[in-house]
Amino acid sequence: MTPSPSLPFDEPTGRDRPRRTVLSVTELTARVRMLLESAHPEVWVEGEIANSRLWKTGHRYFTLRDDRAQLKGVMFRSAARSLRFAPEDGLRVVARGRLSVYEPKGEYQIVCEHLQPQGVGALQIAFDQLRRRLEEEGLLDPARKRRLPLLPRVIGVVTSLDGAAIRDVLQVLARRHPTARVLIAPTRVQGEGAAGQIAGALERLGAQPDVDVVIVGRGGGSIEDLWAFNEAAVARAIAACPVPVISAVGHETDVTISDLVADHRAPTPSAAAELVVAHRTELRDRVGRLASGLRAALRGRLGRQRTRVLELDRRPGLAGWSAGLASRARHAAELTHALEGAGRALLSRRDRRLRVAHAALEARDPGRRLEARRTRLVAARTGLHAAWAERRQRSRARLSDATGRLEALSPVGVLARGYAVCWNADHTAVIRNAAAVSVGEGVSITLGRGRLQARVTGKD
Repeated sequence: MTPSPSLPFDEPTGRDRPRRTVLSVTELTARVRMLLESAHPEVWVEGEIANSRLWKTGHRYFTLRDDRAQLKGVMFRSAARSLRFAPEDGLRVVARGRLSVYEPKGEYQIVCEHLQPQGVGALQIAFDQLRRRLEEEGLLDPARKRRLPLLPRVIGVVTSLDGAAIRDVLQVLARRHPTARVLIAPTRVQGEGAAGQIAGALERLGAQPDVDVVIVGRGGGSIEDLWAFNEAAVARAIAACPVPVISAVGHETDVTISDLVADHRAPTPSAAAELVVAHRTELRDRVGRLASGLRAALRGRLGRQRTRVLELDRRPGLAGWSAGLASRARHAAELTHALEGAGRALLSRRDRRLRVAHAALEARDPGRRLEARRTRLVAARTGLHAAWAERRQRSRARLSDATGRLEALSPVGVLARGYAVCWNADHTAVIRNAAAVSVGEGVSITLGRGRLQARVTGKD
């Protein structure tokens, strides 16, 4: 008899039958995940980013690929928050992380802990990305730049109190514009959270109604030290400031996002202070030049007029005009003297008449008559006060007597002596007769102090 062929899943018979372990998909996937994670606790992978997206949870998902393969990747929120740039499709990066398996889909992936661009630094990419975004929003448009005020009275400064920038700004302003007021909004200028503090300081200064211009900046440093001025929060706060803003960050070679958004850029904080008072210096120099030109013009005109007078004096027809002018001047002086004498005499007569009238008025002065009446009024007032005090005393005595009698008749006084008032349960009627209540019915008893709730257990 020919044996029948065995099927793939038929169990062999006999003692040599091998033991078979059947795994579920979840168990097998968990084993694969454990093998991957234990064999590759940390890997570095180079590739091009594709399908990059940021979820509402803060996790970032992407794909790393080259010309032959691709690898799923995830960067959880705790690691994604430390990125200085936004991973974009097409960007070549080097990723550091660990291999794992996403069990619900059975896909292996890299759990990325760090990303760095290949070739260009992360900070430069972040700078370029923010610059492009601000350009699209119109915040870098030269048309929105505002002119500095001609003569600023209040100058706002946003910087650290510990740096040299504030000292340089104050020294320049004290030397070139001593009458200006300086309003300082101290803030951190580097490190974690510095961008938010700078933006808040700009908002506070912009809310002050008397601030005319704001200087924001700090001294030099590395690109990491200056990075707070490359944050979007600072750029938007500068753009939203209602007064012109001068950005003075680092040295002349340092360019930040705040320099591009601000209305004016200064290479250093000292140069920013010079720029604020530049119009005042120019105005002062212009006034000086105009004053010098005016004096020169007046001197020239007086010289020409003097020359013309001398020429006229030499003409035959005008001979002796100066002597005639002197005679006329003497006559005018004599007339002036006579007019002054007549005026003094008139004033003297008017003064005598005024003194006579004053004496007549004093003789008939009504104030003297009023003095006697004032004396009588004072005496009458004193008598009135005395009569009012006596009447008030009598009224007080009558009131005291009436109060005593009222208290003697007061039911509260009666209750205070040990008596009580019995009310029905609703406290709406006084019980004067035992027949008005039934046994078991509740009553309310008012005492001299307090109230009792009772129940009738018997009655006579």
